[in-house]
Amino acid sequence: MRVPDSSPLVTALTQLAEIPEVAQASDRAREVCTNLRWHEALRRRIPEASAESRVRGAWASAELDGARSTASIVRELMMGARERTPDPDPAERVIHGAIAATAESEHLRDLVTRAPGQALARLHTAAAAELVEDRDQLGRPRVEGEGCEEFADLGPAPTGAELRQRLDGIIELMRSASAAPALVVASIVHAEIAATRPFVVGNGLVARAVERALIAATGLDPTGVAVPEAGHGHEGGPAYLGSLNGYVHGGAPGVSLWLTHCGDSLVAGAEEGWRVADSVRSGRLG
Repeated sequence: MRVPDSSPLVTALTQLAEIPEVAQASDRAREVCTNLRWHEALRRRIPEASAESRVRGAWASAELDGARSTASIVRELMMGARERTPDPDPAERVIHGAIAATAESEHLRDLVTRAPGQALARLHTAAAAELVEDRDQLGRPRVEGEGCEEFADLGPAPTGAELRQRLDGIIELMRSASAAPALVVASIVHAEIAATRPFVVGNGLVARAVERALIAATGLDPTGVAVPEAGHGHEGGPAYLGSLNGYVHGGAPGVSLWLTHCGDSLVAGAEEGWRVADSVRSGRLG
């Protein structure tokens, strides 16, 4: 169900978008995404370019979770040109999860705002298939007695009633995406998933895949060629985690810092998308 334009939530999100530094970052992001649409390679080759964007997005998302790799390895895995090891190590499992979640995000443009709970479940099932200890934990929020060790610097993960309340808030945010400023919604959803950690594992992979899906679904980057994950890693993992920490612990200035970071990250992600389109046009993806 669509959130009304006049709802308190939409009003609050709009007010965040009007903070001067956030508005400037949003304007820059919108401008570079608009420019990306007109790249010559995207006239006829959007599917090829968006596929390469997902390669680079999965690579960057895995690296933000500490799993080092290369774009070539990720590309070969996504294309089925590289065999997966029978007993993958923890880093390989994260890379596989990033690949699966980023690929799944492409199929969720219609669901991510219309049925956000279902979208979250599908993304977590993809992201955490090799990460969970019990497959019963896939696609569902944590229950009593289940913790989460991810994003430890953000403080203890909420549990019980607080977890349920914040997850309901995330779902409501996602439903508001068609009525509220797109960048603000995508950014707040990303941060809330990281802060709330609704799942036992795989929350960072899910957060970044949801953001990618929302950026496409809201029309901010309808081509799906921008690489927002690469933007978040543009200044290194510590800057990304520091901005998230500001969101959680820094009050209103911290929220503004995070939103500005996300705007700047989408600028960098759209610039990476331009390089993707250049590579597609020249036939040199490696």
